[in-house]
Amino acid sequence: MKNKYYDLVDQTFDFPQDEFRTEEGELYFHDIPLMEIIKQYGTPLKITYLPKISSQIQRAKRMFNVAIAKTDYQGTYNYCYCTKSSHFSFVLEEALKNDINLETSSAFDINLIQELYEQGLVDKDKFVLCNGYKRIPYLENIVNLYNDGWHNVIPIFDNNNEYYTLDKMLENPEVPMKVGIRIAAEEEPKFDFYTSRLGMRYRDIVSFYEDQVKSNRKFQLKMLHFFINTGIRDTAYYWNELSKCVNVYCDLKRVCPDLDSLNIGGGFPCKTSLASTYDYEYMAEEVLAQIKNICTNREVPEPNIFTEFGSFTVGESGATLYSILDEKQQNDRERWYMIDSSFITTLPDTWGINQRFIMLPINHWDCEYQRVFLGGLTCDSEDYYNADSHANAIFLPKLQKDEPLYIGFFHTGAYQESLGGYGGIQHCLIPAPKHIIIDKDEEGEYVTKLFAKEQSHKSMLKILGY
Repeated sequence: MKNKYYDLVDQTFDFPQDEFRTEEGELYFHDIPLMEIIKQYGTPLKITYLPKISSQIQRAKRMFNVAIAKTDYQGTYNYCYCTKSSHFSFVLEEALKNDINLETSSAFDINLIQELYEQGLVDKDKFVLCNGYKRIPYLENIVNLYNDGWHNVIPIFDNNNEYYTLDKMLENPEVPMKVGIRIAAEEEPKFDFYTSRLGMRYRDIVSFYEDQVKSNRKFQLKMLHFFINTGIRDTAYYWNELSKCVNVYCDLKRVCPDLDSLNIGGGFPCKTSLASTYDYEYMAEEVLAQIKNICTNREVPEPNIFTEFGSFTVGESGATLYSILDEKQQNDRERWYMIDSSFITTLPDTWGINQRFIMLPINHWDCEYQRVFLGGLTCDSEDYYNADSHANAIFLPKLQKDEPLYIGFFHTGAYQESLGGYGGIQHCLIPAPKHIIIDKDEEGEYVTKLFAKEQSHKSMLKILGY
């Protein structure tokens, strides 16, 4: 009778997978024995596996370059990492090993880029795409960066006022500043409103260029940018929005010869289920094919393509590990496993936007399983996890007397620390867990380094003014 946890996974998914396998009832993540990591560092524990960041970047570059060759696309491909996904130094250091460009969202992002330059990690030839709604400090930092010789910094206008303010700040540049315009894309039909709050309306873009930017020798319009909240997906909604945006590009190109780049934003998803069927190669090729087809019909040269991959870059490098503290039978059907931390503080996406991650036990794969609910330590009723992305339920091995059960949430490397208020006050004063970095040495063996200790009561009390 196949009633072990491994049997459940083996019957439900194609398993083992690239990053997951088991050995003697224990889970390996990128060939790293997680039980050894837990024995060394304990739980709760945050993990960042650095080699996955580089492999994701190289994967995207390879897919788009292959798509360019297959479609005979005449533009170039440029990979940008959007820093908001994870600002940590070790993430940027790893990503920048791969000859990438950067995308920013706020004033302090520019300070971060200046710090990377001081450390010799970036040079002034990098493209720096400046998105977001820009207040005065953000625009001032952009101008300072440009005046310091960063002539590939590209502020992407969200609205008319940003243009007027930047025009006043920028005094007689030797070389025109490259700029872009963001299109206010239509939101998915089920969204709470119809049009994105960010960017300019489709119908205003050409007139804005002709009335304001065209005669201004300070600026050179090089880029049109759009961003679709659902990401790059094979849906009628996405292809319709892509078509509208490319047609706006063609309209603008006819009156703006300098325009040569289309920024299609972020959008490649990171894997959130063992049942993931997303066809990355097909989507890269189809995106370029559709852009090329529209441009050919409009007799406009294909634009250079920029992407801003954040979650795709860092998401799959992260994992969060917990111990199961106790089992509670609350009624006839609801059995709770209590974790040694809080979902609200360590995985805020799970309760904030109902994000699902790959959740697997670390040990006891050779034990019987049962349906459970996972509960966090806070007194908040929302501090729970009760469903995987592929099913409206979760199953885990039954608890054993001789050894605790450990579980892991995987591909959690994007946004969780910033949304959870890293280094700050946590809900119910639950401390932020240890965070370790895992890399590989020259012999291909994994090595670990402690990045941050578990948050102490003294650091919390200091923040609170005690």
